[in-house]
Amino acid sequence: MNFSSARQYFYQEIQQSDEDIDLAKAALYIAQEEYPNLDPEEYLNALDTMAWELQERLPDSRYPLRMVQTINQYLYDDLGFSGNQLDYYDPRNSLLNDVIERRLGIPITLALVYLEVARRIDFPMVGVGMPGHFLIRPDIPDIEIFVDAFNSGEIIFAQDCEERLSQLYQQSVTLQPEFLAVVSHRQFLARMLTNLKFIYIKQQELEKTLAAIERILLLFPGLSLELRDRGLIYYKLGNYTQAVDDLQSYLEKVPDAEDADVIRQLLAKLRNNG
Repeated sequence: MNFSSARQYFYQEIQQSDEDIDLAKAALYIAQEEYPNLDPEEYLNALDTMAWELQERLPDSRYPLRMVQTINQYLYDDLGFSGNQLDYYDPRNSLLNDVIERRLGIPITLALVYLEVARRIDFPMVGVGMPGHFLIRPDIPDIEIFVDAFNSGEIIFAQDCEERLSQLYQQSVTLQPEFLAVVSHRQFLARMLTNLKFIYIKQQELEKTLAAIERILLLFPGLSLELRDRGLIYYKLGNYTQAVDDLQSYLEKVPDAEDADVIRQLLAKLRNNG
């Protein structure tokens, strides 16, 4: 594969065991494809500085709630981080360097800043992949509190999560355990890239959409829907040979997919034109 240097760095980072993947570095390598002159060390140093300043403010008693309140005051009151309510789908909300510079983000990128600062002060937290709204929580047994990094670090409980899901889907939702499952580092990065993918699709940025899909497939090779989507993007870009390969692979994996007939028709058209 002819990867850019940013893609190579991303690939190298995710070759490690999941827990050893440095989320901030990997996220900055994602951003580096958008900003080729970006220096990841600059933003890693910014996170180090935040943690150092926060360390000076930590309470003597490191109870989880006290720790969360202290982090919240520093990140949201002192530094001014906030969720971008006005322009949620601005791609800059999904790029870590922009989030650090602008102090604006979406749930998953603000969660990433929070997680990275917390990790640096030895207060372990984990990502929680709630549908539609990413959360974090202290990685401490028997502590069932969640932190909403998008909403100024608001502390919520499982019942609140159920209410938010019901609001989000505009119907009654019963909370399932998998809705609040901890995400792996690879899942975290895939969710970030999926956000970018849909933003770029909406903006008709086909090359950037393709780049997002390719990195999702580096994280999780063989994902059928990503193979299908990459094939469709290849088709739109006029790369018909690659489109046929991906769409054929998709049908081999899920021959009974709901859209299988549509994909077969497209494949027939491509082969006839070829």
